[in-house]
Amino acid sequence: MTVTDDFRAARDRLLELRTDYSRAHSEFQWPRFSEFNFALDWFDQIAANPGTANNPALVIVEQDGSSTRRSFAELSARSSQLANWLRTKGVRRGDRMIIMLGNQVELWELMLAGIKLGVVLIPTTTLMGPRDIADRVERGGARWAAVGSANIAKFAEVPGDYTLIEVGDGQTPGALQYVESGSAETTFAADAPTVADETMLLYFTSGTTSRAKLVEHTHTSYPVGHLSTMYWIGLEPGDVHLNVASPGWAKHAWSNVFTPWIAEACVFVYNYDRFDAKALLEQMGREGVTSFCAPPTVWRMLIQADLTLLKTPPTKVVSAGEPLNAEVIGQVERAWGQTIRDGFGQTESTVQVANTPGQPVKTGSMGRPLPGYDVVLVDPATGEEADDGELCLRLDPRPVGLMKSYFGDPEKTAEAFRDGYYHTGDMASRDGNGVITYVGRGDDVFKSSDYRLSPFELESVLIEHPAVAEAAVVPSPDPVKLSVPKAFVVLAAGYEPGPAVAEDILRYCRQHLAPFKRIRRLEFGELPKTISGKIRRVELRGTEVARHGDGPLPAGLGVEYTEDEFPSLKE
Repeated sequence: MTVTDDFRAARDRLLELRTDYSRAHSEFQWPRFSEFNFALDWFDQIAANPGTANNPALVIVEQDGSSTRRSFAELSARSSQLANWLRTKGVRRGDRMIIMLGNQVELWELMLAGIKLGVVLIPTTTLMGPRDIADRVERGGARWAAVGSANIAKFAEVPGDYTLIEVGDGQTPGALQYVESGSAETTFAADAPTVADETMLLYFTSGTTSRAKLVEHTHTSYPVGHLSTMYWIGLEPGDVHLNVASPGWAKHAWSNVFTPWIAEACVFVYNYDRFDAKALLEQMGREGVTSFCAPPTVWRMLIQADLTLLKTPPTKVVSAGEPLNAEVIGQVERAWGQTIRDGFGQTESTVQVANTPGQPVKTGSMGRPLPGYDVVLVDPATGEEADDGELCLRLDPRPVGLMKSYFGDPEKTAEAFRDGYYHTGDMASRDGNGVITYVGRGDDVFKSSDYRLSPFELESVLIEHPAVAEAAVVPSPDPVKLSVPKAFVVLAAGYEPGPAVAEDILRYCRQHLAPFKRIRRLEFGELPKTISGKIRRVELRGTEVARHGDGPLPAGLGVEYTEDEFPSLKE
């Protein structure tokens, strides 16, 4: 049997047991390969099969109604052509390439071409500014950067020994022009087999330090590992899957690249500048979306519209990021007759825990361990397994869908992989039926919309402002975004608290942070600290819950300033 046959057998077994969780979890065994290339050994094989070659693989619809549609055969040929062109320009196996594109067909072409060549891909959101890009170039060791014309000017401020590949109609001096790749041959031959443990992806993800962690995935950890994600969603051949996620983040690769194509389903993307629930529902109906994944922020906005406008709702609806409340779940059930099923994973892994098809859903829970994952909770104080503790993965046997390492950081890697477990850093509880409920991060990282933010990173920018002597950033509850970054600031000598200073600090943050990282609220005052001098963010978080949540208002609240009250800061 070939690796393609082995992979298909594992996939088909999960499809057979799609609603039989107990058997799937007890019987499933990861296919383990010494060599594997997702684009060549799987995607191209679908494209070569007369029964599936012309099936839709990717559909992108724009706000004006125009669309881009590609079959498996078309994407296969085009990615081979692109891989050949990149090779003539000097791109080699192991080279690292930043891909900074929006939801456009070139993104998927580059992903497949890069995998065929054995390139290490570094997906990067278009929201990043020069500072963040420079970090990715330096620590990622990028030799190439494929960038859209609208964002290529950002690289003028980014040092490094790399070559730009311009995607678009610009003519940036010194950049290779992507459009020229259309003249290359469409038949591709690999220079060597792809070793399963070769690095394929580097994803930057926020941590508790000033710099994001750099997660290393291989040619099997994501492509093969996302068998668990396919099982969670319940995807089947012929499905049309819509996942609301921005390019550059791991969730985009999860559900807009690997998982649908593992299932031989179609990836559907609706491009919009601003979220419009009615327009999204119209497009879902027009394109026959059968499977829908969205973060809680989108679900909360979606239920503000009339969900019954969608006459043929998707039969598979899932969410990830943080637990959904009962009201959101209930409204969708009443309108669509479907229960939103939550799932939990990380940039470091595929889906580990989830509510799977056909199983009862305990509101607010993450569900149960996915096939291929041996999940335990470990009491941080004792190191013993318990019903309340840090969510960890047993490493014997090591799950295929787990990262290789934190790239270039053996200390962080050793810390995460210790005592026979992979430590997620997330706290959870488990009931008598084995259902797991998320409690919170073990550190101070928090989510705003669907983005995970590091307080330390935001504080590092704040203290660059001359008026700021010290700062602490915590999540402040928000009804739509779950939370927004709130800064508590101690002013430097010579500065007095007031709206003028607040406006200037918030403006500085706008100029030096990507939009999804910006400080939205600010308050002046002293910072609570431990006897050893560490900031007690837990007290500040409690204050914000009281101020913007449901708790009683504490005494001594200071004056809060927000972006919205300053006309010069409005978008």
